[in-house]
Order: sequence, then structure tokens, then C-alpha cells
Amino acid sequence: MRCALVIPSWRPEEIFPQKTSRSQINYWQPLGTLYVAAMLEREGHEVVFLNGAFMTEEEILKHLLDFRPHLIGLYSTTFGWPGARGMASLLRVHFRDAFIVVGGPYPTAAGRRCLEESDALDAVVCGEAEYPMAMLSRCLEEDRDLHRVKGLIWRHADGIVENPPAELPEDLDSLPLPARHLLGEPERYLPPPATYRRKPVAVVITSRGCNRRCIFCFQMDPRRRVRYRSIDNVIDELKLLKTQGYREIKFIDDSFAHDRQRALELARRMKAERLDFTWFCSLCAHQVDRELIRAFRDAGCWAVLIGGESGVQRNLNALRKGITVEQIKRAVRMAKEEGLVVHVPFLIGIPGQTREDILRTVEFACEIDPDIVNFHCLTPFPGTELYERASEFGSLSENLQDYTYQGAAFVPNSLTREEMFRLRQYAFRRFYSRPRYLLRRLLMIRNLNDLRASIRGLQSLLGLFSDPLALMRREGLR
Repeated sequence: MRCALVIPSWRPEEIFPQKTSRSQINYWQPLGTLYVAAMLEREGHEVVFLNGAFMTEEEILKHLLDFRPHLIGLYSTTFGWPGARGMASLLRVHFRDAFIVVGGPYPTAAGRRCLEESDALDAVVCGEAEYPMAMLSRCLEEDRDLHRVKGLIWRHADGIVENPPAELPEDLDSLPLPARHLLGEPERYLPPPATYRRKPVAVVITSRGCNRRCIFCFQMDPRRRVRYRSIDNVIDELKLLKTQGYREIKFIDDSFAHDRQRALELARRMKAERLDFTWFCSLCAHQVDRELIRAFRDAGCWAVLIGGESGVQRNLNALRKGITVEQIKRAVRMAKEEGLVVHVPFLIGIPGQTREDILRTVEFACEIDPDIVNFHCLTPFPGTELYERASEFGSLSENLQDYTYQGAAFVPNSLTREEMFRLRQYAFRRFYSRPRYLLRRLLMIRNLNDLRASIRGLQSLLGLFSDPLALMRREGLR
């Protein structure tokens, strides 16, 4: 069977503000889609992957007309749903006999609503899609009885049928490694500037799931728990990536050190194997300790993202983060002392968060002084607890294009949309225009990549302000 996996066309300006896009633009390796592609290849199918980040709708259609797929899988985020729905309609005109299925974060949350909103779709696949897609392809080849495909919501002559949910894969080692050979030029897939040291960069996940209960978390499955790949399995993938020419790894586990001993062992194995990767991972503030950070650094880790979210404890409690302001301070200080570059994201629009809370958080960010901060709008994606309970705390946007970290999809009762945007802009200006920060960034330039990242960041900063002191006085923030 010929299978096509497609990410519909999108453009950076659909997500990132024009003034800051040069320092935020990124193209991730679509790991979930690549796992599905590898599973379909293992089933014996011919697979192509078309990424709308680099292709127009017309280019995608031309490739598909040449390929003539039997099965087309579309990927959709929340903000990308209108594009995916439009792509499905276009493809149905040209491929009347193809089976068109959509998966991804938004279809998993929306379920049958996707079929109700798009007559062009045959089915929705929910959750982790490797085994459901493998079974779907098998059924389409054999008898077209889709009742046995767990995790599938599909269109039947009698109406929409919702099959039982698929079991979560327990043995992650049994999954094939992602089909990165379908990506084309790997150097096109780069994280945001200043978040990588060397290229090409491979995205790797060593575990799935999260057992924390943050109200905005997109880990939507109520059975959520952390499942791990074995250390040997991860090392095998890293060795393969080395032969493929990759030089840096971005680990995207929700919590890389949830199992501290395992994280420590993985770092020590990476060092012992002399893999010579630079790498980056995310940590919860309460997980950071000096022995772990040193082991990471010695194994090639150069940067960590430490979830901050707020400098006000009441806001952290509202999010159910399970950490304290003091733990954030300690984690950032320790990682910096051990020579790592530290990224800390903060959130604007937390339930109950006030203008004063945001200003305190901005000053907290300046106090702990990480190397990179971001100020995101809190985005309660469909399926999250905050999305379901939004009316208790504020209001939700009905425009799916707002469901990025740049748009205000959720506005708490304690703020207005205009205040959120103005305070977010101020936060960036306040943090990144400090002479201390600018001098440190200048001294951190070690190579051409650092220089390019600094230039892009400066261009974004210049786009955000002219006279920051006058701006603060005008907005009543000083």
C-alpha cells in the first residue's frame, strides 16, 4: 500500500509576531509523524512524508498526484486545524478512493467533531498513533472492517463510529526508530536560534507521558504515566544518528529527569560511549541537583530548560506546578554555576494572575537572570483541564488561530486581552534590554552560529522598543 503522511502548509507569520519572528522561528523534526512512518514501513508499505513547513499546498498536491496514495494521514495542531480541514477537502477532489485520516493533538482532543466539520475525512486517529495506523493499514488491505482498529473514530454508512481507545504502548523498545530518512535535508530542521550549538540537530524522546497534573498540560490521556525506553535502546539510536551525521541532540521528554537515576545513567553512558554530541533537555526545578547537572555537562549537555512559569507562588499553585519560587531560584543558580546555558519560560494569563503579579514575575526573571527567557501566553489547548474549566477562571477565544503561545487564547478574569499583550511586550523589553544582559550575550559569542543568533535577537529587540524608559512611563509600569 502507498501511504502518504502530510503536514499541511503553514507559514511562520501565522504563528510568530513579525517583530520577533527572527529570534523565534523554528522547524522541529516531527517526531510523532516519523514514528508512524517507521511503523508503516515495518508493515511493508511504501511511505512518503511531505512537510508543509517547506512546501506550498500546490507542491504537496503535485507530489501526491505523482505518488497516488491509497492512505493519506494528515497531522493537525489546534491552530493548524483550519489548514488541515482545507487540505483534506482539496485532496478529496483529487483522490476520491483514498482513505484520508487525521491525527495529532487537536484531532485527539476534538474526536468526532473533526468528522462533523469535514466531509472529506474518513477517520480520526486518537493518541499515540503507531499501532492504530498499522492496524488501519492492515484492515484497509484485508477486509475494510475498521471496527477492530482501536483508537479510531470513523465514518460508517450508519453514522460516525467511535472505537475503544487504543492501549498505550508499554514496551517503547518495540517501536521502530523514527524514519528520519524521509526528512530530506536534515539541516532544514532547526530549533530557534540560540537554542542549539551545532547542526544538524536531531530531536529524540527517551520516555513518553507525564504523571504531573499541571492544569494546562497537553498530556490529555487520563491513563497518563511515564513510560521509558531502555538505556540501551536510546544509545542505539544515538549511535545511528552519529552515522547519519547529526551533531546535536534535543531531548524533548516532558521531564527528562523524572527518574533521576535513569537520567544519571544515560548521561554516564553517553560519556562512556564517547558519542560527541552537544545536547539540550528540559528539567523540572525540583529535579535539579549538582551531581546530575555535572553528569549532564560532562556528557555534552550545554543547556537546560527549567520550567519557571511565574515568580509568584500563588500563580504556581494555581497551575498546580508542584514547585516553589525558591526551587526555581536554586535550580537556575546551580545550573549557571556549573556552566550550563539556562532557558526559563514564564506564563502570562494564569488564572487569577494580576498585572502586579506579572510585573513581579518580570522582576523575578531579571533577578535570577537566566540566559534566555520567554514570556508565553498561557494556552489551554483543547483537552486540557484548563480548557474544560475555562469559564470558571476567564474566557476562551473561539478563533483557533489564537491557540499558539503568541496569541491570547485564554484571558483570565483578572486581566484584559490588551493588558496581556502590553505586559508581554514590556516583559521582553525589560529583560532583554538590560546592559548586563547585553554585555553577557556579547561575551558569549564563540562562533558564527552564536553571532547569527545574537544578531537575530538584537533585530527582534529593536523591533520591540525605541525608548524603553519612555515606554515604561507611558504605560504606567514605572
